[in-house]
Amino acid sequence: MRSQTAADALCQALVAQGVDVMFGHPGGAILPFYDALHRAGAPRHVLMRHEQGAAHAADGYARATGRVGVCVATSGPGATNLVTGLAAAIMDGVPIIAITGQVPSTVLGTDAFQETDVIGVTMPVTKHGYLVENAADLPSIVAQAFQLAAAGRPGPVLIDIPKNVQNAPCPAVVAPARDSRRRADTGPVPYRNDGDRPRDPEISHVAELVNRAERPVVMIGRGVVSSGTSAQLRQLIERADLPVIPTLLGLDGFPATHPNCLGMPGMHGTVRANRAIQHADLILGLGLRFDDRVIGRPDRFAPNAAVVHVDIDAASMGRTIRPHVRLIGDLRDVLPALAAGIAPRDRSTWWSELRAWPREPESVEPWSVPQGPLTGRAACRGLAARIAESGAVVATDVGQHQMWLAQELRDASPRTHLTSGGLGAMGYALPAGVGAAVGCPERSVWVVAGDGGFQMTMQELATAVQERLRLRIAVVNNGFLGMVRQWQELFYSRRYSAVEIPGPDFTQIARAYEIPARAVSWCDELEAALEWAEAEPGPVLLDLHVEREDNVYPMVPSGAALDEMVTAPREVAV
Repeated sequence: MRSQTAADALCQALVAQGVDVMFGHPGGAILPFYDALHRAGAPRHVLMRHEQGAAHAADGYARATGRVGVCVATSGPGATNLVTGLAAAIMDGVPIIAITGQVPSTVLGTDAFQETDVIGVTMPVTKHGYLVENAADLPSIVAQAFQLAAAGRPGPVLIDIPKNVQNAPCPAVVAPARDSRRRADTGPVPYRNDGDRPRDPEISHVAELVNRAERPVVMIGRGVVSSGTSAQLRQLIERADLPVIPTLLGLDGFPATHPNCLGMPGMHGTVRANRAIQHADLILGLGLRFDDRVIGRPDRFAPNAAVVHVDIDAASMGRTIRPHVRLIGDLRDVLPALAAGIAPRDRSTWWSELRAWPREPESVEPWSVPQGPLTGRAACRGLAARIAESGAVVATDVGQHQMWLAQELRDASPRTHLTSGGLGAMGYALPAGVGAAVGCPERSVWVVAGDGGFQMTMQELATAVQERLRLRIAVVNNGFLGMVRQWQELFYSRRYSAVEIPGPDFTQIARAYEIPARAVSWCDELEAALEWAEAEPGPVLLDLHVEREDNVYPMVPSGAALDEMVTAPREVAV
């Protein structure tokens, strides 16, 4: 009778942690695990066409479902191809387990074929890395890795397993250490202890600051989404009548059309949001990093405000600005305690000031079909309206389309807006959309990408077809690396260098994969194309040809303060 190996035990340990699907690409050093997977039949494996796609798919799955995502790669180039996806996950706080094969331990350090020190390579982009040296340790390492990935501020954890260790004998996994089928946004946080909980006097102090403030603003980030506290936040906001500013990663944490929402802040934020920050006397930051793209020039951010930073990760505090009050804790603990201490108050004077500021037409006008050639703004406004109407999940790539869609997004429910915020990884959208569609088969999933980012990972069209996913893919196609071109236009005297990116006919590419596709070049063609795409079982692709030199406004130039916004010139305003 065949004895059980560590590779068999790994399959059992993953099932014990509640893993039902993982995303990967096989190779020589991880073959014992794939052989065991063939015998076990579980977890389900989705074959990605590139390891970067596997990491982004695990990321999209985790963001959309609230569960820990899992990706798999072989040694050497397989493992190094995961790095971009792991970096995106660590910066945005996404729980991922990355499993990599390694050359046999007997040849480690000899520059063996496809040997790479993956623990060293990934150290800056993971919460922790395990090199499994003893087969018997593997089940407990898997349990620890899953706990660590979801603990505190979530993030990726890597498990590197030499090939001979995978083949070594290992006892069966008798019982699960933890059922990770429970969503990461419910229940107690692993490893949390009383020292992580904010004390009552700290909570009372923050509540009193809010109660006394004449011009308070609440800024929220992805921590509100990942902690599952959006509903509690809304109750607090409505009861205390507080203005809310969600960051790019917090857009699905509070409804965009709510009367208390001022829109997104920062480089491409709304005029109202940025002005409110600069005129506020108190900033209450919940579950965000105060990223440089959010705050603008640090020494001129909220110059009249006391800043309160509430986050589960102490390391996130003080990186860009120095808050006046630091409150380290889980929002599941902090928000109810804060709500108990924050009193309802008449803030009509502050609201009168906020509502007196003009709002950008692009941020408030209801969707209507414009005339003429398709613009990036019109394309993303139409997409945002369709996404909101269908309650779909949307994964966006990085660039101009990302900002247009963020500005146009309407009332996204938690875990429906997926984007690479901190790292800004081009090529994120399509594989992340694959992960979301696998994790949420009952929902429609839209992928919105620029033509530059789409060409970085468009091989994952094959994965979408193989898995028969309900993906609607929209490529906002201007023939440029649009955001880089915009910077070169505005700040480099239109010296366009290496930004024009003529690409293939994306409809022909899609049809080569047997994906139905349409091209759209005019505004009055868009609505019919969106309806057609929505009616298709999927996957389906729209190639949206937009004006080549369209720009995203408003814009805060790099190094400028939030009140130094550049708004759209009159002749290009929507």
